[in-house]
Amino acid sequence: MPRLLLINPNTTESVTRLLAGAAADRLGNSVEITAVTAPFGVSYITGEYSLAVAAHATLQAREQAIAAHGAFDACLIGCFGDPALQALEELALEPVTGLAEASMRQAARSGDFAIVTGGHGWREPLRRLAHSIGLLDTLIALETVDASGAQLKADPDWALRLLGQACHAAIGRGKAAGRTPQSVIIGGAGLFGYARALERSVPVPLLDSVLCGLDLAAERFVKPQ
Repeated sequence: MPRLLLINPNTTESVTRLLAGAAADRLGNSVEITAVTAPFGVSYITGEYSLAVAAHATLQAREQAIAAHGAFDACLIGCFGDPALQALEELALEPVTGLAEASMRQAARSGDFAIVTGGHGWREPLRRLAHSIGLLDTLIALETVDASGAQLKADPDWALRLLGQACHAAIGRGKAAGRTPQSVIIGGAGLFGYARALERSVPVPLLDSVLCGLDLAAERFVKPQ
């Protein structure tokens, strides 16, 4: 049975449980899932500084998981920002992806796309990641709302209104530039489930970053990259 290592790069155990539950529902009994929490760092990743700390914590979390459980067949970084992605791609024997990379790659299969996520500090890290994987030209709008993923998760009704407005704003930006996005990514582990809740109110397909990450990780069991 394939073995998936799922790393939560922040220190919030409830996020690890959320990711593990999503993985169990999505992948079922066909994959052995080990979900681990960063051994140190921040409770929520908000920008460059906390992303750097989380990268170090992610590397250590993987080392500790392998020491405790043995080798894995794939590794998924459970953060929409993918701390330590490039380092793990260089270091790890197993295929590695993160929520942001996986989402962007899935979205790009249909053409131009937009991103909606929580926290203004994510704008430059996400653009940098899109550039590193060759998809910056396909990312035509990036809307960040003035609330963190943790705040959005705490008030679902308010979050849905705010995220819905951001989706329409992202689509509008694309149209104004003559390039309507073919999909919008709702990015963030804490925003798991919101894409489905918003799908009837937004006129283009919405992608849940957690599900995209799980799908690409599972795909790489069969076709390692």
